Parts: sequence; C-alpha cells; structure tokens
Amino acid sequence: MGKLGRALTPPTQKIRLILDLRRAGITDTAILSAFENVPRELFVPEAFLDKAWEDTPLPIGHGQTISQPTVVARMIRALGPDRSLKVLEVGCGSGYQTAVLSRLFRRVYAVERQAVLLRTAIARLAELRRHNVTTKPGDGSLGWPEQAPFDRILVAAAAEDLPPTLWEQLAPGGIMVCPIGEAHDEQRLVRFVRRGALCDTTDLGPVRFVPLVGGKVGGKTGGKTGRPLQRAAG
Repeated sequence: MGKLGRALTPPTQKIRLILDLRRAGITDTAILSAFENVPRELFVPEAFLDKAWEDTPLPIGHGQTISQPTVVARMIRALGPDRSLKVLEVGCGSGYQTAVLSRLFRRVYAVERQAVLLRTAIARLAELRRHNVTTKPGDGSLGWPEQAPFDRILVAAAAEDLPPTLWEQLAPGGIMVCPIGEAHDEQRLVRFVRRGALCDTTDLGPVRFVPLVGGKVGGKTGGKTGRPLQRAAG
C-alpha cells in the first residue's frame, strides 16, 4: 500500500498550518488551497509523521530537508503564480514543493541531483496524479536548457550570487527566486526580475538553505555557483 494509505492527518493539524501561513502574510487563496490539497505526510519519513503538518523543516535523508511550509509559501508568492506559465524548480528534494507548484503553474520542470530522492519524488507525484510535472536527475545549477526559456525559476538551494546559467534561461520579464549567501553565513531570499540586460532585485528576508553546488551528480560536493551580474539601481 502506498503512503496515501496512511491514516489521515487530523483536520485540526491541517487547519493550524493554514492559519500559520495566513499569519505569515500568505493570503492568496490559490496558494492556500494548493497547500491544503497537497498531503505533506506523503513526503516525510515515517519517523516524522506526527510533525508532517507542523510549520517546520524536516530531514528527508542525504543531507536534505523538506522545507518549512511558510518558507515554501513565501518563495512561491514571490514568483507570482500563474496557471499559464511554466516554472523551473532547481532541487525538488522530496517532491513536496513540486506538488504545490504543480497546482499553481501550467507546467513544472524539476531537476534534482540526488537520484534516490528523485526516484521517491517521482513515485509520490505519480501517486498524486500530478501529470504536469516533468523531472530529470542532474546538476541543478545548469538548469534545463532544452526547455528554456522559463517564465519563473525557483531555486531551493543557496548560491553565492545570482546563478548566471539559470539567469540566461529566464525569459524576458521573468522572475527568479533564490536564496543568496554562503552556507555558514547569513543568507537572504532574493527575488530577481529580468529587465533586459539588467535585473531588479528585492530582498525578502533571512532564510537558511543547503548550498547550490555544481559538478558531478551523485558525487562529492562540487564547486559553489554564482557570480555578480549587473543589476538595476533601486
């Protein structure tokens, strides 16, 4: 029996999480509905089932976590969800964020460097019948050039600066949301909007993510990614 055969999460826990999202400033009904309709318990290890609907990150193995729901919601809100757009997700992890995105965008392209995590995520997404998601294993810092340009890009790992290869795959007027900062220093969630050769940036506050790394998939940690690009004033 799949994980969907587990006992249902008490409705009060789900309601509490939705209230937490509202208190964090998430008022978009489409975003709230997406979170309400994606069963987070499907994406967490058995040992953490009792915390599945808490507003907290949880470990999923391989040095990765399923992100705190309010952080996921903030990132998605910053993207400006639109069911007519396609989005690239860099680092799909457990597949939870991918499932939420699939309810808010026309098409989701997700890249994950950990093959074991990706196989599990694919199975979960199939169980939920999320047919507008396409995945591949790979180095997320390289994006998915065959499917570019993307209207939106969401990066679930911290780069030292705006990742240039991903920036090149962003459509004109497109939006990228990415944590910026060193692994052991302060990180900030930043919204980048492509304006011709320049980009408008908005600081969305502190976050904590694993670093975005390049190099051999499934091997040792590769080089950190990101370099300064010219930015619009303001």
